[in-house]
Amino acid sequence: MKNTDKIILGIDPGTRILGFGVIRVLDSGVEYIDMGVVNLKGIKDHFVTLRTIFEEVMGIIRKYNPDELAIEAPFYGKNVQVMLKLGRAQGAAIAAAIKRDIPIFEYAPRSIKLAVTGKGAASKEQVAMMAQRLLGINIPQEYLDATDALAIALCHHYHSSSPILAASARGTGGKKKLSGSWEQFVESNPARIKR
Repeated sequence: MKNTDKIILGIDPGTRILGFGVIRVLDSGVEYIDMGVVNLKGIKDHFVTLRTIFEEVMGIIRKYNPDELAIEAPFYGKNVQVMLKLGRAQGAAIAAAIKRDIPIFEYAPRSIKLAVTGKGAASKEQVAMMAQRLLGINIPQEYLDATDALAIALCHHYHSSSPILAASARGTGGKKKLSGSWEQFVESNPARIKR
């Protein structure tokens, strides 16, 4: 299967700020389409927040008509309540994609940072800087949640175009997705190859 001519929507789920990033994969490489944040800070009721996430992600899907959705998995932390809320936020975004029959791919935060920066412990600023460089765009500082979402979309692109990374990609229902070749990866990612 050739990994070209598709739109990937990356989602960085959150209960206060949700980031989204949209890229297009072409024969010539990756092209930036849009990014942004959904500010949820003013909503006091958690269930209203979840409804808003669902509705906003549905709106983003209607606007950009993505072929695939890549989303960050909730990370394990000490505060169980925070993890539960993040999991619910992720679920609301996933539900929007399921409603539109969009394939969903989930990536751990460390995998995303590693795929984009080469460092699994990279900071938000490092992720933003690398996303800017890879996509050839300037990103204002206030869009760090959106750059995380762009990084999620890029991570999915790299996983689906690299035979080695593809083996670890998880699709809807936990299915493994295997596709691509090294030649295709080199052709699709000239900026990532050192000569």
